[in-house]
Amino acid sequence: MLRVVSNTTPIISLLKLDKLDLLQKLYNQISIPKAVLNEIEAGKNKVYYKDLSKIEWININPIQDTNALKYFLDLDDGEAEAIVLATEIEADLIIIDEKLGRFHAKHADLKITGTIGILIKAKKEGHLKEVKPLLDELTEKNVWISEKLKQDILKRVNES
Repeated sequence: MLRVVSNTTPIISLLKLDKLDLLQKLYNQISIPKAVLNEIEAGKNKVYYKDLSKIEWININPIQDTNALKYFLDLDDGEAEAIVLATEIEADLIIIDEKLGRFHAKHADLKITGTIGILIKAKKEGHLKEVKPLLDELTEKNVWISEKLKQDILKRVNES
């Protein structure tokens, strides 16, 4: 079974789309560090909020090496802990959207995907019929996706 760690933003984006279950369909289970749980919990008043601690296929893991966080001072707590956790459990994949977090994850030799990669994979595996309505919905819900990126994605999934 693949070892997959997620940062906060992809989880929030999937919650906004009511598609969090795609993570279970694609990976069976995922792990998140405590800081990601805390960031999700900070949004308890959001309409899309779900208590991740009650979802059996989401493992909440504390990181072991808290000293490693000092190497990621330019990242928020969730990103930093997600990268540290991914290296500690020798994750096969980290799901992270932010450019700086992806930069650090790449330099930690981690394989990376993000929210859009999840949507593309879900369509390829038959869990989604279309990606375009979801990209539009993300944009409507204040997730920034450039028009060029949208067009590139739609070409890639044969929706252009």
